[in-house]
Amino acid sequence: MRREELVDLNAFMIVAEEQSFTRAAAKLGTSQSTLSYTIRRLEARMGVRLLTRTTRRVALTEAGERLLRTLSPALDSIAEEIAALSQFRDKPAGRLRITTSEHAAQTLLVPALERLLPQYPDLHVELAIESSLTDIVAERFDAGVRLGESIAKDMVAVRIGPDLRMAVVGSPDYFARHRKPRTPKDLADHSCINLRMQSAGGVYSWELQKGPRELHVRVDGQLTINHAATILHAARGGLGLACVPENLVQDAVAAGQLQRVLEDWCPPFPGYHLYYPSRRQPSAAFRLLLDALRYPPKALGLG
Repeated sequence: MRREELVDLNAFMIVAEEQSFTRAAAKLGTSQSTLSYTIRRLEARMGVRLLTRTTRRVALTEAGERLLRTLSPALDSIAEEIAALSQFRDKPAGRLRITTSEHAAQTLLVPALERLLPQYPDLHVELAIESSLTDIVAERFDAGVRLGESIAKDMVAVRIGPDLRMAVVGSPDYFARHRKPRTPKDLADHSCINLRMQSAGGVYSWELQKGPRELHVRVDGQLTINHAATILHAARGGLGLACVPENLVQDAVAAGQLQRVLEDWCPPFPGYHLYYPSRRQPSAAFRLLLDALRYPPKALGLG
């Protein structure tokens, strides 16, 4: 295969993944007109239409879908082999893409990267903040970070954080106006701030447990928000009760801005894991990041 053909095939795959010539051109560092010419050249060489263009999006034809299914594993394998060559460098290098929740990024990934990246200037990490479970193979991520209980069995999962707990909290001003709930049943008499899940669009049911008794409580209130930090701000302002990860409210509770209730109904559960395909051969850069995140931490000399 000539070099020009390989370049054209890579361009096609990026357009197919982005479903947009604008985004694909930006990702490839070229102009839309040049990219459009490249795709037309590839289609002319193959003698088939690969993409259907509309004013809003780019869609694959049947032939394009078949070509993409063939290309993706082949080009991914080439990319992995190139990344693996970094082990022969003095310091690991390469680009890693990770899908993660906002909470995991803030509490685990970014703190680890603050220690790691300054020592490895040729290592580049892209974090995609998403609340939904992502097909990391189809979306060409190197790894994902989610709660241990939600990871598919065919993935390698490595623990990167401690157990977590939820916390039901309200402000002193709110509790001055409302009696504190003693059981989950009492939540029916309270204004609760609902969390709208960004992935499926549904509302989060508060997961409470005491001993063997597990409850998924649908709470009610005047306010629904799809962002945890904003929910906490509203709770501090006395607008209702919130159910959020414990480590997000520890400082506010210690400062007296929020008060915990139903603490005996909030047991620990498995924390975050980094997961990746079992068939993947980790590059030196990936192994470096994995060691920096592994829990409990090892002595890595990262300061």
